[in-house]
Amino acid sequence: MDGVKSLSPEERLKLAGQLRLTDKSRRTRRVWIPKSNGEKRPLGIPIMRDRATQALAKLALEPEWEAVFEENSYGFRPGRSCHDAIVAIYTHINQKPRYVLDADIAKCFDKINHQALLKKINSFPKMQRQIKAWLKSGVMDGKELYSTEEGTPQGGVISPLLANIALHGLENLVKEYVKTIELRDANGYKIRPRDMVKATALIRYADDFVCMHENKEVVERCQRIISEWLAQMGLELKPSKTNICHTLEMVEDKIGFDFLGFNIRQYPAGKYKSAKNSNDEPLGFNTLITPSKDKRISHQKSLGKVIDCHRNKKQSELILELNPIIRGWSNYYSHVVSKEIFYKMDYLIWQKLRRWAIRRCPKSNSYETFSKYWRTVDTDHWRFCTNEGLKLAKHGETEITRFVKVKGNRSVYDGDFMYWSVRLGKHPETPMRMARLLQKQKGKCAVCEHYFKQDDVMEIDHIKPKSQGGKDRYENLQLLHRHCHDKKTANDGSYGTCVKS
Repeated sequence: MDGVKSLSPEERLKLAGQLRLTDKSRRTRRVWIPKSNGEKRPLGIPIMRDRATQALAKLALEPEWEAVFEENSYGFRPGRSCHDAIVAIYTHINQKPRYVLDADIAKCFDKINHQALLKKINSFPKMQRQIKAWLKSGVMDGKELYSTEEGTPQGGVISPLLANIALHGLENLVKEYVKTIELRDANGYKIRPRDMVKATALIRYADDFVCMHENKEVVERCQRIISEWLAQMGLELKPSKTNICHTLEMVEDKIGFDFLGFNIRQYPAGKYKSAKNSNDEPLGFNTLITPSKDKRISHQKSLGKVIDCHRNKKQSELILELNPIIRGWSNYYSHVVSKEIFYKMDYLIWQKLRRWAIRRCPKSNSYETFSKYWRTVDTDHWRFCTNEGLKLAKHGETEITRFVKVKGNRSVYDGDFMYWSVRLGKHPETPMRMARLLQKQKGKCAVCEHYFKQDDVMEIDHIKPKSQGGKDRYENLQLLHRHCHDKKTANDGSYGTCVKS
């Protein structure tokens, strides 16, 4: 709204010295961006000063709320990702089939009740007045000014945190409610409240969530109380994206469900090898998580669109455009059962590139066309690459690895620099090189292979000493205990100073 798109370093420093919490805010600018389903999402872009002030307020509020946020809340939280939510779902269903309420909150950011949100934040008066000013600032859509009596602008820096605050308490609500439900097991005995809580899970990522239990009636009753609770915040479930399904059985012509781009379902034993329980007994089914069909189709279309747009451009330009898309999509799905789908994607892109090559060389025979664009690279005899060695990335080359879920109620603000350095490769209280080496070595000393502890003295060592020509690069660095470092230095013939932290 103020016409400012970027700031120079001097302007940033000047703005930082002027930031204050007040009870005023400039109106935001409405920008519409397309969604994957063809609809458009409204963004509210604040001015530069308000965005900087919102970042300052977020730094003050976030540690407080991260300490109390629920265990299975993963969206828009530091140190947590959608893969944590997927692993949490797998952990809950891999031993027993469940009924699942797959729900989405309609226009979550746009419908939050301001009064209920401010009451829930309950911060000091100046912060309350400033947040209220941001919420009530109004929005300019073109030349029209609209008041904002509800919702929080999606383009705001603090908006994701405010949305999480608004939805905080949903998981605890469900767990407290199921304690009051009386159910009996197969032998007629009443199920204890703690067992009911253990059998129930609500896993939320931003405004998408799933609620799971083995009894369909429990899931239906949870849906009703969730709708009543959301109404207090001015929110409601979206009917078109809210349904009840089962992970193993057919419910309304559907088995399993899609969540965050993944398809989650269970297959009866026979087609796939049966999973086993902790007593090594077959369960009769296997839980598999794969890329969803919609995401596979959209990925194919995006690749085809890039190839069609590069009909008359160089092969190198096409490869440079495709590689980030292929690597990004493959890395996102590299923690689930994706190997077979990766190979199918590589075959489909080979067909698209084959048509691209024939279109460029219509008068050449097949051998000349393929030898011009495809070459032998190591053991791969059909690699789309240039004479200079620039080659197209392949989905199938991505390694499938197991993702480790973040622990329970852990927070990046809990002071455990060892855990978060190993997990994220960065931490405010740890030097960058040390944090990256902790992540690379998975928290273990490179010599004794024992895990580092919070109070251990750690030192960075050059694998090949600098006195013998070793370089000061990450591939030549390792993290050691101090006593391990002393022993290694005494035996590797190095001399001079050692890099310590």
